[in-house]
Amino acid sequence: MPIENYSDYDGLGLADLVRRREVSPRELVDSAVDVIERLNPQINCVVQELRDHAIAEIKRGLPHGAFRGVPFLVKEFGMHFKGMKSSFGSRLAAGVQFDSDTELMTRCKNAGLVTIGTTTTPEMAFNANSESVAYGPTCNPWNLGHSVGGSSGGAGAAVASGMVPIAHANDGGGSIRIPAACNGLVGMKPTRGRTPTGPDSGIFLWGLAIEFAVTRTVRDSAALLDCLAGPDDGYFYTAEPPKRGFLAAAMTPPGRLRVGVIEQLPGCAKPAAENKTRLNETRRLLEELGHVCEPVRLKYDAEAFNESTIRLWAVTLGHTIEQFANMTGRKISSSTLEHVSLEVYHYAKKLNAMEMEWAMGVQNQVSRAVGAVMKNYDVLLTPGLGREVAKLGELNQNAKGVDVMGWWKQLMYDYTPYTPLFNTTGQPSVMLPLWQSKKGLPLAMQFVGRLGDEETLYSLASQLEQAQPWSDRKPVHFG
Repeated sequence: MPIENYSDYDGLGLADLVRRREVSPRELVDSAVDVIERLNPQINCVVQELRDHAIAEIKRGLPHGAFRGVPFLVKEFGMHFKGMKSSFGSRLAAGVQFDSDTELMTRCKNAGLVTIGTTTTPEMAFNANSESVAYGPTCNPWNLGHSVGGSSGGAGAAVASGMVPIAHANDGGGSIRIPAACNGLVGMKPTRGRTPTGPDSGIFLWGLAIEFAVTRTVRDSAALLDCLAGPDDGYFYTAEPPKRGFLAAAMTPPGRLRVGVIEQLPGCAKPAAENKTRLNETRRLLEELGHVCEPVRLKYDAEAFNESTIRLWAVTLGHTIEQFANMTGRKISSSTLEHVSLEVYHYAKKLNAMEMEWAMGVQNQVSRAVGAVMKNYDVLLTPGLGREVAKLGELNQNAKGVDVMGWWKQLMYDYTPYTPLFNTTGQPSVMLPLWQSKKGLPLAMQFVGRLGDEETLYSLASQLEQAQPWSDRKPVHFG
């Protein structure tokens, strides 16, 4: 039967209850399913509720990992487990089933996490919102008329509403960090190569994307990365191992840091007034904590950067679309794909190898420009989003008449301009829910570390979690 105050615990808190035998993993599954059944009809973030699958995992015996018995949800894009069915947010891919676990899934199981379902994503994970034709809109638990972000929007809503304390997410342009910003969560995008991509993928989205999770607390995020980090067999690239460990870093004060504050990125709009105000308040908070802050302006060719990033996304999604068509036997058309996805497919078919080599050259130039600036700072600070959390319907992937570049600019110019850059550089970056907007929605800030240095970010994040706590803030639809 469900346990009292289940949703108030983070993952390590629930695991501690299991370790002390105050609750059983089965009781935690019942608790999670209870919350899902009560809240999912309004929020629509869980696609498949898999209680029987979870109970079978428990009966087989759970490893004694850091999160033993903790309920967990898997996004319907990326990491997967044997027997999992997925739609990838698309009518084209509906019913695709996997016959094996990915390496990351194996590590999640070894950490003791118990999978109880799957979560929504926009079609092909190509939106900063989660309102696919296949699933319908996923609604923000803070205000049902607003977006949950994307592409890990279902994961963000599930954790924010207290269905689970941790949910799988991945990030190729902000898809961990944007839902974290929209839902008031901790969203760490680890360093490129930090978590395994195999065996299905090698260089995930040309090196832009990485798999991890969203959580409510800093310590859950850090402890989970300790469980999941490290190369797998036949890896293409990997991140330098941590010096101490991520949870150990989160429990250690950061010392005095040099922080570069970025208000505006090349080719993007300035942040909205409220976001700028909160950026300045974050700077003052950092200075009160003893850190040194100064403004930074990055310089690179924004138009070339956008075009190169679009090419990388388009080729990956185009190839994926063809794979799904072959797997399901469905035709690639407007009856199986949303308008923007179909435009991406047609765009990808026109690209050649020379154009892709140019795109990777631009990505390198931009990464080198940022790297040269990063030598002078321990951390960069940016707003999380450029403006308030979008309303449902604002970012319509099925809107007619939108071309590929027009869609990218719609997402990135003023709404999510701060996230894609750090997929290109590969740097770790974490979204923290430090503030709330005047309308009561989360208002986050992004902190970016040096390549391979999640430890400094976790140390700073933990300090900020204590100085500007968010644990007492709960959405309207919670638990």
